[in-house]
Amino acid sequence: MGKNVLMLHSSSDLYGASRILLYSVDFLQQEGYKVYVVLSEEGPLAEELRKIGTEVIIQRLGILRRKYFNPKGLFNRAQVLWKAKKVLKRWIVEKNIDIIYSNTSAVLVGAWLAYSTGKRHIFHLHEIIVSPFWLGKFLGMLIQKTSDQVIVVSQAVYDNWKDKIEEKKLHLIYNGLDYTPFLEGNKSIREQVAPPEKDKIWIGMIGRVSHWKGQGYFLDLAKILSEKYSNIHFIIAGDAFPGTEHLLSEMQEKIRTLGLGERVSYLGFRSDVADLLQSLDIFVLPSILPDPLPTVILEAMASAIPVIATAHGGACEMVKEGETGLLIPWNDPQKAANQIGMLIENPSVRTAMGLAGRKRAMEMFSKESFQRKFIALYENN
Repeated sequence: MGKNVLMLHSSSDLYGASRILLYSVDFLQQEGYKVYVVLSEEGPLAEELRKIGTEVIIQRLGILRRKYFNPKGLFNRAQVLWKAKKVLKRWIVEKNIDIIYSNTSAVLVGAWLAYSTGKRHIFHLHEIIVSPFWLGKFLGMLIQKTSDQVIVVSQAVYDNWKDKIEEKKLHLIYNGLDYTPFLEGNKSIREQVAPPEKDKIWIGMIGRVSHWKGQGYFLDLAKILSEKYSNIHFIIAGDAFPGTEHLLSEMQEKIRTLGLGERVSYLGFRSDVADLLQSLDIFVLPSILPDPLPTVILEAMASAIPVIATAHGGACEMVKEGETGLLIPWNDPQKAANQIGMLIENPSVRTAMGLAGRKRAMEMFSKESFQRKFIALYENN
Protein backbone atom coordinates (compact mmCIF):
# COMPACT_ATOMS: atom_id res chain seq x y z
CA MET A 1 0.00 0.00 0.00
CA GLY A 2 1.20 3.51 -0.78
CA LYS A 3 4.12 2.44 -2.98
CA ASN A 4 5.30 4.43 -5.98
CA VAL A 5 5.12 2.72 -9.37
CA LEU A 6 6.76 3.72 -12.65
CA MET A 7 4.78 2.17 -15.54
CA LEU A 8 6.30 2.07 -19.03
CA HIS A 9 4.18 1.45 -22.11
CA SER A 10 4.84 1.05 -25.83
CA SER A 11 2.24 3.39 -27.37
CA SER A 12 -0.32 6.09 -26.66
CA ASP A 13 -3.20 4.57 -28.63
CA LEU A 14 -6.30 2.95 -27.15
CA TYR A 15 -5.98 -0.55 -28.60
CA GLY A 16 -5.96 -3.68 -26.42
CA ALA A 17 -2.70 -3.45 -24.45
CA SER A 18 -3.22 0.27 -23.90
CA ARG A 19 -6.74 -0.27 -22.63
CA ILE A 20 -5.44 -2.86 -20.17
CA LEU A 21 -2.76 -0.42 -18.99
CA LEU A 22 -5.44 2.21 -18.35
CA TYR A 23 -7.42 -0.26 -16.22
CA SER A 24 -4.26 -1.32 -14.39
CA VAL A 25 -3.34 2.25 -13.49
CA ASP A 26 -6.85 2.91 -12.22
CA PHE A 27 -6.77 -0.25 -10.08
CA LEU A 28 -3.47 0.72 -8.46
CA GLN A 29 -4.55 4.29 -7.78
CA GLN A 30 -7.74 3.04 -6.12
CA GLU A 31 -5.55 0.99 -3.78
CA GLY A 32 -3.43 3.99 -2.79
CA TYR A 33 -0.43 3.52 -5.09
CA LYS A 34 1.16 6.59 -6.66
CA VAL A 35 1.53 5.86 -10.36
CA TYR A 36 3.68 7.58 -12.98
CA VAL A 37 3.21 6.47 -16.59
CA VAL A 38 5.89 6.97 -19.23
CA LEU A 39 4.86 7.08 -22.89
CA SER A 40 6.90 7.84 -25.99
CA GLU A 41 4.38 10.34 -27.35
CA GLU A 42 1.13 12.16 -26.68
CA GLY A 43 -2.09 10.50 -27.76
CA PRO A 44 -5.52 9.26 -26.64
CA LEU A 45 -4.08 7.09 -23.87
CA ALA A 46 -2.19 10.03 -22.35
CA GLU A 47 -5.42 12.04 -22.35
CA GLU A 48 -7.39 9.26 -20.63
CA LEU A 49 -4.69 8.77 -18.01
CA ARG A 50 -4.71 12.45 -17.09
CA LYS A 51 -8.50 12.30 -16.70
CA ILE A 52 -8.06 9.80 -13.85
CA GLY A 53 -5.38 11.93 -12.19
CA THR A 54 -2.27 10.09 -13.39
CA GLU A 55 1.00 11.95 -13.93
CA VAL A 56 2.14 11.21 -17.50
CA ILE A 57 5.76 11.57 -18.56
CA ILE A 58 6.51 11.90 -22.28
CA GLN A 59 9.90 10.38 -23.02
CA ARG A 60 10.96 8.39 -26.08
CA LEU A 61 11.52 4.85 -24.82
CA GLY A 62 13.20 3.18 -27.78
CA ILE A 63 10.29 0.82 -28.43
CA LEU A 64 11.40 -2.26 -30.36
CA ARG A 65 9.36 -2.77 -33.54
CA ARG A 66 9.99 -4.88 -36.61
CA LYS A 67 10.90 -1.88 -38.75
CA TYR A 68 14.06 -1.54 -36.62
CA PHE A 69 15.25 -5.11 -37.33
CA ASN A 70 18.26 -3.95 -39.34
CA PRO A 71 21.72 -2.60 -38.37
CA LYS A 72 20.73 1.06 -38.74
CA GLY A 73 17.47 0.54 -36.86
CA LEU A 74 19.06 -1.35 -33.98
CA PHE A 75 21.72 1.35 -33.62
CA ASN A 76 18.93 3.92 -33.46
CA ARG A 77 17.13 1.93 -30.74
CA ALA A 78 20.34 1.65 -28.71
CA GLN A 79 20.82 5.43 -28.80
CA VAL A 80 17.24 6.16 -27.75
CA LEU A 81 17.36 3.52 -25.00
CA TRP A 82 20.55 4.98 -23.58
CA LYS A 83 19.03 8.45 -23.38
CA ALA A 84 15.77 7.14 -21.88
CA LYS A 85 17.67 5.21 -19.22
CA LYS A 86 19.59 8.31 -18.11
CA VAL A 87 16.45 10.44 -17.88
CA LEU A 88 14.29 7.82 -16.15
CA LYS A 89 17.00 6.84 -13.68
CA ARG A 90 16.81 10.41 -12.34
CA TRP A 91 13.03 10.10 -12.13
CA ILE A 92 13.33 6.88 -10.13
CA VAL A 93 15.42 8.71 -7.53
CA GLU A 94 13.37 11.93 -7.52
CA LYS A 95 10.00 10.16 -7.24
CA ASN A 96 11.26 7.46 -4.87
CA ILE A 97 10.03 4.68 -7.18
CA ASP A 98 9.55 1.26 -5.56
CA ILE A 99 8.32 -0.81 -8.53
CA ILE A 100 8.98 -0.66 -12.28
CA TYR A 101 6.31 -2.11 -14.54
CA SER A 102 6.92 -2.77 -18.25
CA ASN A 103 3.82 -3.31 -20.37
CA THR A 104 4.59 -5.48 -23.46
CA SER A 105 7.90 -7.02 -24.44
CA ALA A 106 8.56 -4.12 -26.84
CA VAL A 107 9.52 -1.97 -23.81
CA LEU A 108 13.15 -2.80 -23.05
CA VAL A 109 14.32 0.16 -21.00
CA GLY A 110 12.45 -0.99 -17.89
CA ALA A 111 14.56 -4.12 -17.74
CA TRP A 112 17.74 -2.06 -17.96
CA LEU A 113 16.53 0.34 -15.27
CA ALA A 114 15.54 -2.49 -12.93
CA TYR A 115 18.90 -4.21 -13.38
CA SER A 116 20.88 -1.02 -12.71
CA THR A 117 18.80 0.22 -9.76
CA GLY A 118 17.82 -3.04 -8.09
CA LYS A 119 14.13 -2.08 -8.12
CA ARG A 120 11.40 -4.68 -8.22
CA HIS A 121 10.36 -5.24 -11.84
CA ILE A 122 7.05 -6.59 -13.17
CA PHE A 123 6.80 -7.46 -16.87
CA HIS A 124 3.35 -7.77 -18.47
CA LEU A 125 3.57 -9.91 -21.61
CA HIS A 126 0.86 -9.64 -24.26
CA GLU A 127 2.91 -11.26 -27.05
CA ILE A 128 3.51 -14.62 -28.62
CA ILE A 129 6.79 -14.37 -30.50
CA VAL A 130 7.13 -17.09 -33.10
CA SER A 131 9.71 -15.43 -35.31
CA PRO A 132 12.39 -14.31 -35.62
CA PHE A 133 13.80 -17.00 -33.34
CA TRP A 134 16.67 -14.81 -32.12
CA LEU A 135 14.24 -12.17 -30.86
CA GLY A 136 12.24 -14.58 -28.70
CA LYS A 137 15.45 -16.05 -27.28
CA PHE A 138 16.96 -12.62 -26.56
CA LEU A 139 13.82 -11.27 -24.89
CA GLY A 140 13.40 -14.44 -22.86
CA MET A 141 16.93 -14.10 -21.45
CA LEU A 142 16.41 -10.40 -20.75
CA ILE A 143 13.08 -10.88 -18.99
CA GLN A 144 14.36 -13.84 -16.98
CA LYS A 145 17.38 -11.88 -15.76
CA THR A 146 15.67 -8.58 -14.94
CA SER A 147 12.12 -9.37 -13.73
CA ASP A 148 10.72 -10.48 -10.42
CA GLN A 149 7.24 -11.35 -11.68
CA VAL A 150 5.93 -11.79 -15.23
CA ILE A 151 2.23 -11.49 -16.02
CA VAL A 152 1.07 -13.46 -19.07
CA VAL A 153 -2.36 -12.81 -20.55
CA SER A 154 -3.26 -16.33 -21.70
CA GLN A 155 -2.20 -19.96 -21.52
CA ALA A 156 -0.93 -19.60 -25.08
CA VAL A 157 1.38 -16.78 -23.97
CA TYR A 158 2.44 -18.81 -20.94
CA ASP A 159 3.36 -21.75 -23.16
CA ASN A 160 5.34 -19.48 -25.48
CA TRP A 161 7.58 -18.18 -22.68
CA LYS A 162 7.79 -21.06 -20.18
CA ASP A 163 10.94 -22.55 -21.73
CA LYS A 164 12.69 -19.15 -21.55
CA ILE A 165 11.49 -17.82 -18.19
CA GLU A 166 11.31 -19.68 -14.88
CA GLU A 167 7.75 -20.88 -14.40
CA LYS A 168 7.73 -19.67 -10.78
CA LYS A 169 7.94 -16.11 -12.15
CA LEU A 170 5.03 -16.54 -14.58
CA HIS A 171 1.53 -15.54 -13.48
CA LEU A 172 -1.43 -16.16 -15.78
CA ILE A 173 -3.93 -13.32 -15.39
CA TYR A 174 -6.63 -13.06 -18.02
CA ASN A 175 -7.50 -9.54 -19.11
CA GLY A 176 -10.90 -8.31 -18.00
CA LEU A 177 -12.92 -5.33 -19.15
CA ASP A 178 -15.69 -3.00 -18.07
CA TYR A 179 -18.34 -4.33 -20.43
CA THR A 180 -20.94 -1.63 -19.74
CA PRO A 181 -20.45 0.23 -23.07
CA PHE A 182 -20.82 -3.02 -25.00
CA LEU A 183 -24.06 -3.89 -23.27
CA GLU A 184 -25.58 -0.52 -24.06
CA GLY A 185 -24.44 0.22 -27.63
CA ASN A 186 -26.80 1.05 -30.49
CA LYS A 187 -26.89 0.39 -34.23
CA SER A 188 -27.00 3.96 -35.54
CA ILE A 189 -23.59 3.56 -37.13
CA ARG A 190 -25.05 1.53 -40.03
CA GLU A 191 -26.56 4.64 -41.54
CA GLN A 192 -23.21 6.43 -41.30
CA VAL A 193 -21.34 3.75 -43.24
CA ALA A 194 -23.64 2.56 -46.02
CA PRO A 195 -27.26 3.00 -47.09
CA PRO A 196 -29.34 0.75 -44.83
CA GLU A 197 -30.63 -2.31 -46.62
CA LYS A 198 -33.16 -4.70 -45.18
CA ASP A 199 -31.76 -8.10 -44.16
CA LYS A 200 -28.17 -7.09 -44.97
CA ILE A 201 -25.72 -9.11 -42.85
CA TRP A 202 -22.69 -7.19 -41.64
CA ILE A 203 -19.44 -9.08 -41.08
CA GLY A 204 -16.59 -7.09 -39.58
CA MET A 205 -13.12 -7.07 -38.10
CA ILE A 206 -11.47 -4.46 -35.88
CA GLY A 207 -7.76 -4.25 -35.17
CA ARG A 208 -4.43 -2.67 -36.01
CA VAL A 209 -3.62 -2.95 -39.68
CA SER A 210 -0.47 -5.06 -39.57
CA HIS A 211 1.33 -7.84 -41.39
CA TRP A 212 -0.17 -10.49 -39.12
CA LYS A 213 -3.60 -9.29 -37.94
CA GLY A 214 -5.15 -10.78 -41.07
CA GLN A 215 -6.74 -7.95 -43.02
CA GLY A 216 -5.54 -9.57 -46.24
CA TYR A 217 -6.95 -12.93 -45.21
CA PHE A 218 -10.23 -11.24 -44.28
CA LEU A 219 -10.43 -9.87 -47.84
CA ASP A 220 -9.77 -13.35 -49.25
CA LEU A 221 -12.74 -14.58 -47.20
CA ALA A 222 -14.84 -11.62 -48.33
CA LYS A 223 -14.15 -12.44 -51.98
CA ILE A 224 -15.22 -16.07 -51.63
CA LEU A 225 -18.31 -15.25 -49.57
CA SER A 226 -19.38 -12.40 -51.86
CA GLU A 227 -19.49 -14.77 -54.79
CA LYS A 228 -22.00 -16.96 -52.94
CA TYR A 229 -24.07 -14.48 -50.91
CA SER A 230 -25.51 -11.19 -52.12
CA ASN A 231 -26.86 -10.06 -48.74
CA ILE A 232 -23.57 -9.43 -46.93
CA HIS A 233 -21.37 -6.40 -46.34
CA PHE A 234 -17.88 -6.33 -44.83
CA ILE A 235 -16.41 -3.80 -42.40
CA ILE A 236 -12.73 -3.24 -41.57
CA ALA A 237 -11.79 -0.80 -38.79
CA GLY A 238 -8.36 0.13 -37.43
CA ASP A 239 -5.29 2.09 -38.46
CA ALA A 240 -1.61 1.27 -38.82
CA PHE A 241 1.37 2.02 -36.61
CA PRO A 242 3.16 5.23 -37.64
CA GLY A 243 5.74 4.31 -40.24
CA THR A 244 3.72 1.37 -41.59
CA GLU A 245 1.11 3.33 -43.49
CA HIS A 246 2.07 1.42 -46.65
CA LEU A 247 0.06 -1.48 -45.23
CA LEU A 248 -3.09 0.63 -45.56
CA SER A 249 -2.31 1.34 -49.21
CA GLU A 250 -1.67 -2.34 -49.86
CA MET A 251 -4.95 -3.31 -48.21
CA GLN A 252 -6.94 -0.75 -50.17
CA GLU A 253 -5.26 -1.86 -53.40
CA LYS A 254 -6.27 -5.44 -52.65
CA ILE A 255 -9.87 -4.32 -52.16
CA ARG A 256 -9.76 -2.80 -55.64
CA THR A 257 -7.96 -5.77 -57.21
CA LEU A 258 -10.52 -8.24 -55.84
CA GLY A 259 -13.39 -6.07 -57.03
CA LEU A 260 -14.74 -5.60 -53.51
CA GLY A 261 -15.20 -1.84 -53.59
CA GLU A 262 -18.98 -2.13 -53.20
CA ARG A 263 -18.85 -4.89 -50.63
CA VAL A 264 -16.16 -3.69 -48.20
CA SER A 265 -16.11 -0.48 -46.13
CA TYR A 266 -12.80 0.55 -44.57
CA LEU A 267 -13.48 2.88 -41.63
CA GLY A 268 -10.01 3.62 -40.27
CA PHE A 269 -9.59 4.16 -36.54
CA ARG A 270 -12.89 4.34 -34.64
CA SER A 271 -13.47 5.60 -31.12
CA ASP A 272 -17.09 4.32 -31.16
CA VAL A 273 -16.15 0.63 -31.06
CA ALA A 274 -19.15 -0.32 -28.91
CA ASP A 275 -21.61 1.07 -31.45
CA LEU A 276 -19.66 -0.43 -34.34
CA LEU A 277 -19.77 -3.88 -32.74
CA GLN A 278 -23.48 -3.58 -32.07
CA SER A 279 -23.90 -2.93 -35.80
CA LEU A 280 -22.31 -6.25 -36.76
CA ASP A 281 -23.98 -9.62 -37.15
CA ILE A 282 -20.73 -11.61 -37.17
CA PHE A 283 -17.30 -10.62 -35.85
CA VAL A 284 -14.16 -12.09 -37.40
CA LEU A 285 -10.57 -11.86 -36.15
CA PRO A 286 -8.52 -13.70 -38.81
CA SER A 287 -5.00 -13.27 -37.37
CA ILE A 288 -2.51 -15.29 -39.42
CA LEU A 289 -0.11 -15.54 -36.46
CA PRO A 290 -1.13 -16.50 -32.90
CA ASP A 291 -2.85 -13.57 -31.18
CA PRO A 292 -2.15 -13.62 -27.41
CA LEU A 293 -5.54 -12.60 -25.94
CA PRO A 294 -7.29 -10.18 -28.31
CA THR A 295 -9.24 -7.64 -26.27
CA VAL A 296 -11.55 -6.99 -29.20
CA ILE A 297 -12.81 -10.57 -29.01
CA LEU A 298 -13.95 -9.91 -25.43
CA GLU A 299 -15.66 -6.73 -26.60
CA ALA A 300 -17.44 -8.61 -29.39
CA MET A 301 -18.52 -11.36 -26.98
CA ALA A 302 -19.90 -8.78 -24.55
CA SER A 303 -21.80 -7.26 -27.49
CA ALA A 304 -23.54 -10.64 -27.97
CA ILE A 305 -22.05 -11.21 -31.42
CA PRO A 306 -20.81 -14.63 -32.55
CA VAL A 307 -17.02 -14.56 -32.84
CA ILE A 308 -15.06 -16.28 -35.58
CA ALA A 309 -11.32 -16.43 -34.96
CA THR A 310 -8.37 -18.29 -36.38
CA ALA A 311 -7.61 -21.40 -34.35
CA HIS A 312 -4.40 -20.46 -32.60
CA GLY A 313 -3.21 -18.28 -29.75
CA GLY A 314 -5.44 -16.96 -26.99
CA ALA A 315 -8.56 -17.09 -29.18
CA CYS A 316 -8.73 -20.83 -28.50
CA GLU A 317 -9.20 -20.03 -24.80
CA MET A 318 -11.78 -17.33 -25.45
CA VAL A 319 -14.04 -18.81 -28.13
CA LYS A 320 -15.86 -22.00 -27.25
CA GLU A 321 -16.10 -23.82 -30.55
CA GLY A 322 -19.67 -24.30 -31.73
CA GLU A 323 -21.10 -22.58 -28.65
CA THR A 324 -19.92 -18.96 -28.66
CA GLY A 325 -18.45 -18.92 -32.15
CA LEU A 326 -16.17 -20.79 -34.54
CA LEU A 327 -12.45 -21.42 -34.85
CA ILE A 328 -11.28 -21.40 -38.45
CA PRO A 329 -7.98 -22.26 -40.18
CA TRP A 330 -5.56 -19.38 -40.76
CA ASN A 331 -4.29 -20.76 -44.06
CA ASP A 332 -7.32 -22.20 -45.86
CA PRO A 333 -9.74 -19.44 -46.92
CA GLN A 334 -12.12 -21.78 -48.72
CA LYS A 335 -12.61 -24.00 -45.68
CA ALA A 336 -12.91 -20.95 -43.44
CA ALA A 337 -15.48 -19.35 -45.74
CA ASN A 338 -17.55 -22.52 -45.67
CA GLN A 339 -17.65 -22.35 -41.87
CA ILE A 340 -18.67 -18.68 -41.93
CA GLY A 341 -21.37 -19.51 -44.46
CA MET A 342 -23.09 -21.68 -41.86
CA LEU A 343 -23.57 -18.62 -39.66
CA ILE A 344 -24.68 -16.44 -42.55
CA GLU A 345 -27.44 -18.94 -43.31
CA ASN A 346 -28.60 -19.47 -39.70
CA PRO A 347 -29.70 -16.32 -37.82
CA SER A 348 -30.96 -18.34 -34.84
CA VAL A 349 -27.51 -19.89 -34.42
CA ARG A 350 -25.93 -16.44 -34.57
CA THR A 351 -28.23 -15.22 -31.81
CA ALA A 352 -27.61 -18.23 -29.57
CA MET A 353 -23.84 -18.03 -30.00
CA GLY A 354 -23.84 -14.31 -29.30
CA LEU A 355 -25.73 -14.70 -26.04
CA ALA A 356 -23.52 -17.60 -24.95
CA GLY A 357 -20.45 -15.50 -25.73
CA ARG A 358 -21.70 -12.61 -23.61
CA LYS A 359 -22.23 -14.96 -20.67
CA ARG A 360 -18.75 -16.45 -21.09
CA ALA A 361 -17.07 -13.03 -21.25
CA MET A 362 -18.84 -11.85 -18.09
CA GLU A 363 -17.96 -15.01 -16.16
CA MET A 364 -14.41 -15.83 -17.31
CA PHE A 365 -12.94 -12.45 -18.26
CA SER A 366 -14.46 -10.02 -15.77
CA LYS A 367 -12.88 -6.74 -14.78
CA GLU A 368 -13.29 -7.67 -11.12
CA SER A 369 -11.31 -10.90 -11.49
CA PHE A 370 -8.55 -9.12 -13.38
CA GLN A 371 -8.38 -6.36 -10.77
CA ARG A 372 -8.24 -8.77 -7.83
CA LYS A 373 -5.40 -10.86 -9.30
CA PHE A 374 -3.46 -7.85 -10.60
CA ILE A 375 -3.46 -6.05 -7.26
CA ALA A 376 -2.61 -9.26 -5.37
CA LEU A 377 0.56 -9.62 -7.45
CA TYR A 378 1.72 -6.15 -6.39
CA GLU A 379 0.94 -6.72 -2.74
CA ASN A 380 2.58 -10.16 -2.53
CA ASN A 381 6.29 -9.38 -2.80
